Formats: sequence, structure tokens, C-alpha cells
Amino acid sequence: MSAPRAGSDASAGPAPRVLCIAGSPRRHGNSETLLEALAGGVTDAGGEPIMLSAGAANVSPCRGCNACSKTGRCIVRDGMDEVYASLDAADAIVVATPVYFATVPAVLKALFDRCQPYWARRYVLREEPAAVKRPGAILVVGGGGDPFGTGCAVTPTRSVFAVLGVHADTILEVVGPDAPSDITRRPEDSLRAADIGRELVGEVLKRRF
Repeated sequence: MSAPRAGSDASAGPAPRVLCIAGSPRRHGNSETLLEALAGGVTDAGGEPIMLSAGAANVSPCRGCNACSKTGRCIVRDGMDEVYASLDAADAIVVATPVYFATVPAVLKALFDRCQPYWARRYVLREEPAAVKRPGAILVVGGGGDPFGTGCAVTPTRSVFAVLGVHADTILEVVGPDAPSDITRRPEDSLRAADIGRELVGEVLKRRF
């Protein structure tokens, strides 16, 4: 039997699984770098970060066909099938996104829209009771040039979290980084992200008792 990781509680069951969704179509940019810092904090606390790139997930846009309101399932077969499995298995969920015209990028919005079956099962088909809230966090990185700010990136993420049974009391908004490596010159933001990762694991463990 392997020894438990540092910071974990062997009596608490499996390591908390924290799904870390990178919302940018650009890999290893500022928002994903911030997410990786959070994932490091998750690992430090004994959790298991599950990294998911929206841009690489092969998720098609929602067709608006309303089939899920009849069956509770999406009729489109693509990479979202794996995303559904990851969402369902997660003990906590984090979304990190850049700001594109005051909202989230298209690849992340497609993933959000494809969460419609969760809404249909709960509010149309009444198949599922209101979920016990899981902890979550939102990381937003904006260049700062948009006069409409970052709020419209936070709002759709909170809306999807509500359907997934995730509460996002922790929102880290970083304004200023624009070029791909700008976030590396702001170590305080990465340190805060790592702290958030540790806090999420702690909250999951606390809820198990």
C-alpha cells in the first residue's frame, strides 16, 4: 500500500478530485497558467487535479433541438461525453477563462451550453433533486482594455455552476495580463490561485465528515 500524499487525510477516503477547466482556445496562456498554479495547490493539499482544456475537448455547439428536455440526454455524440463524465465525477470544479469581448471564449461557451441536459433533468423532467452543492472557483484573466470589464465572463460561469450544483464563492479576477506570458510577472496572483486550490481540497474533506 502506498503512503498517503502530503497534506492528505488517509481516513477521508479517495483524494478529492478537482476538475480544472481551462477555457481558453490558446494553450498555456495566462488563464491556463493561473489554473496550473491552482492545480499545484490542489496537489499540495492531497487532492487530485483533473485538467480539461475546453479548446481541445472537441465539443460542438448546442443545436437548440430540445431533445434533452424529452430524454434528459444530449443527442450529439462528441467529446462532451467525456466532459459529462468528468463533471459528474468531480468533488469540486474550477473554471479559468480569459475575457473575450467581455465574456468567455466560444470554446468554453459551447461547453457551457452543452450542460443543458443537467437543467432539463432537474427542472423539466424532475428526475433529479437539487444537488448538494460542491465547492468551486472561477479564475478570470482580462487584459483590461474592455470598458465592460470581466463581469460578463463571471456571470455565465456562475449560471452553469448553479445547474451543476457548484457554489463559487471564490472568484479571482486578474486584470492586466495580455501577452501570453504576462501572468508570470505577477507571482502574487499565482500564489493566490494555489491557495484557492488548497482551500477547495480542505472544503471537500470537511464535507465528508
